Amino acid sequence: MASRFTLRQLEYFVSVGEQGSIAQASAMVNVSSPSISAAITQLEAEFGLPLFVRKHAHGLRLTQAGRQFMDQARRVLNEAEGLNRLAGTISGNVQGPLNVGCLLTFVQVLLPAIRRRFQDAHPDVQVSQFECDQETLIEKLRCAEIDVALTYDLEIPPDLEFIPVRSLPLYAVVSGYHPLADHKSVSVKMLANHPMVLLDLPISSTYFLSIFEQASVAPKIVERTRDMAVMRSLVANGFGFSMANIRPHSDLSPDGRELRFIPLEGTHRPMRLGFVIPHGARSVLSVDTFIDHATQSISKWGYPGVPASQKI
Repeated sequence: MASRFTLRQLEYFVSVGEQGSIAQASAMVNVSSPSISAAITQLEAEFGLPLFVRKHAHGLRLTQAGRQFMDQARRVLNEAEGLNRLAGTISGNVQGPLNVGCLLTFVQVLLPAIRRRFQDAHPDVQVSQFECDQETLIEKLRCAEIDVALTYDLEIPPDLEFIPVRSLPLYAVVSGYHPLADHKSVSVKMLANHPMVLLDLPISSTYFLSIFEQASVAPKIVERTRDMAVMRSLVANGFGFSMANIRPHSDLSPDGRELRFIPLEGTHRPMRLGFVIPHGARSVLSVDTFIDHATQSISKWGYPGVPASQKI
C-alpha cells in the first residue's frame, strides 16, 4: 500500500531539518508553526520513525533515521520539481519554482525590478531570490539550490556556463569633497596616494586589488566592509575612496551625502555582468525564459555599462 504523505509535508520536514527550529521553518516557508508541527507528527506516525530529537531549549535535532530520511526527501522534492518543469516545457507554459541568485554588490539595483516584471508576465512561476557573494553563488549552483545566478564573470569554473549581458568599466568612488572629486578621470597611481575603503567580498576584492598590483602600487586600505551600502556611506563621509563597476542611478550615499563616480584611466579589464548556469540549464523553460526576459529588460534600461558585444 502506498504511503500516505504529501510533498508539502516533505517540504516542511526538510525546512525544519535545515533550520533546526519549527519557528524558523515557519518563517521560511510562510506557514504557521502548528501546521508544520502537525506535518512532522504525521510523517513520523506514517513511517514509524522518530525523525527529530526534541530539546526544549535547543530546538529540534535530526535523528540518524531523520538524516537519512531528509536526504531521500530532498531527492523526492527535486524529482517532483523536475516533473513540474517537464510539464511546463511540454505544454509551453512557464511555470513552477525558480530559484534566482544574485551577487550582493548589485542585487538592490537590478534584481527586484527584473523579478517584478518577470513575475507579472509569468504568474505561474514561483520565484525565490538569494543574495550571496560569488563563492556562495557557485556553491549553490553546484548543489542545485539555485537555478541561475546574475553575477560577474569572476572565476567561473568550467562545469558552469557564463552568459554575458553587459560590460562594465571601473569607477573610483569618492566623496563630493574628496581632493579628486572634480577630476574627469583618475589613474590607479593617483588613487594609491589616498586612503581606500575596500569592498571586501570573496573574489571581488581580489579583482579590485589586482588593478593596483598591475600598476605596481599598493593601496592604503584603512577600512573594509562586505556591504555595498556601508562602503558608499563610508566613502561619502570621507573615510577614503573605493572602487565599483556598477554606478547606481543616484549619486548619493544611503545617508544622503554626495558621491562622485570617476572613470579609471588605462586599459583595465572591465567586469562583465551576466548569468551563470549549469551546462544545459537553458533547456529548462523557466530558466531560459527568465534569462531572455532579464536580458531584454537590462537592454531596454541601457544600464549598467554597455552591451557585452561592444567594447568600452
